Amino acid sequence: MARTGTVKKNGAGQFFLATLLLWLVSVVFEIAFNLRTELLWVIAGGCFFQSVNWVVRSRLSRDPLFVNTSVSLLHSIITSASVVFILLNQCLAKGLEEMFDHSELVGGTWKWAYPALCFSCGYFAYDQWDMLQYRLYSGLIPSILVHHLVLLVCFTLALYRNITINYLILTLICEMHSIFLHVRKLRRMAGIRDSNTALVKLEWVLNWTAFVFARCIPHILITVKLIKDAHKFGRGVEWPLALFGMVGMNILNVGLGMDLFHAFRRERSNRRNQEKSDHQNHVE
Repeated sequence: MARTGTVKKNGAGQFFLATLLLWLVSVVFEIAFNLRTELLWVIAGGCFFQSVNWVVRSRLSRDPLFVNTSVSLLHSIITSASVVFILLNQCLAKGLEEMFDHSELVGGTWKWAYPALCFSCGYFAYDQWDMLQYRLYSGLIPSILVHHLVLLVCFTLALYRNITINYLILTLICEMHSIFLHVRKLRRMAGIRDSNTALVKLEWVLNWTAFVFARCIPHILITVKLIKDAHKFGRGVEWPLALFGMVGMNILNVGLGMDLFHAFRRERSNRRNQEKSDHQNHVE
């Protein structure tokens, strides 16, 4: 049984590695033969996060999961700051009404939005490679690898055709919540698991707040906007692809919310058991 499971994991890994290599060949072809030098930001993003990986591995820890999570945390921080900067800059320059106009979201490109999306695309390629290299996935069809593959396809197609860039920037607001997901994972890996501490309680408050306001609500609003403006799209694949992607995002958010709730309830249960045990020891 164990041998069969290993073969299946290898099969999944080989498939996703092949798709990653095909993606890389495609990007290099666009840069080298179609002279799309603006796509060099994709390569820069991948190289940057791989370099950070090497630094963390050599200076802090050689644990692949710790290294991967640390780099992911940095990506979430950089992306969140970039998205907030881009949105504030556009809000001041154009105002909210013009900023969220259909033509602006689909055909326009906010200042710094293209390189920011490229940089993030490079990260997802790096992260896919890192998880494949160190087997940081599980299951016959690893959901995290599927997630990254879908993002790479959607991001890259948008970058090639230079459309819906602004829509994709809006979806990256969720990285603000990812910050707290990565912080929680690193905190637990560091052995800080006492849910009675003020730090852990604050982390949960921020985690839930960001989950609602930086992940769920923005993705729901984007989906509603897509449905409302469906008639404004052309006959191409842009609208079906965008809607399919956002529906997938919302489904993933539901699953993530359930996982968060179970983790929160488990930590509360552990805290109550610990308090009960401490009380009994005190009585004795």
